[in-house]
Amino acid sequence: MTVDPQSDIVVSAYQWVPDFAKGHVRDLRVRWALEEVGAAYAVRLLDVTADRPFDYLREQPFGQVPAYRDDQVRIFESGAIVMHIAERWPGLLPADPAGRARAVSWLVAALNSIEPITQQLAEIDFFHKGAAWTEERRPQVLEQATKRLEQLAAYLGDRDWLERAFTAGDLMMVAVLRIFDGTPALESHPVLAAYVKRGEARPAFQRALAAQLADFKQAA
Repeated sequence: MTVDPQSDIVVSAYQWVPDFAKGHVRDLRVRWALEEVGAAYAVRLLDVTADRPFDYLREQPFGQVPAYRDDQVRIFESGAIVMHIAERWPGLLPADPAGRARAVSWLVAALNSIEPITQQLAEIDFFHKGAAWTEERRPQVLEQATKRLEQLAAYLGDRDWLERAFTAGDLMMVAVLRIFDGTPALESHPVLAAYVKRGEARPAFQRALAAQLADFKQAA
């Protein structure tokens, strides 16, 4: 586990979230990227139920997690942070320009083409379950999500990863698809379910997940 309180790399996270959100808060994506490249990091824990400190809002204007800082930058948004990590350390982007461009495309696709629809479905199922309006809206969202997943599964085919090797694009795509983990939407696409499991089996992911869950346990 590469958590080091003395590190000049600091990642923000919540000290507590409801059970359904554990293992899915977006700081996990940043932790995973840092674990993949072998960079130690410290964690700044925030109380999800309290107003954010003023100094934190200077780093993350919307008060969300993660925010990130190192000796070069102070940035926010998980996609921007993962890209910074991938650019600063080797291991998450191919060396050739064409391969790098594809990896970046997949990272953006995960955030722009897949995550918005997965988030809509998750919000309906977790935050508005049983509400009258969801009876009409959920089938529409599910249809859109199913189409996106079918397109992604068709592209992935029998590959282990989206391109020749694991990249930051796979890291972000697996992180986004995990929102569907254990649901019929994902399980009906065995290619994608297996893809997610390959990502979760990576030692770096396992270390990142353990670190996030350990912070929740410590605060309990």
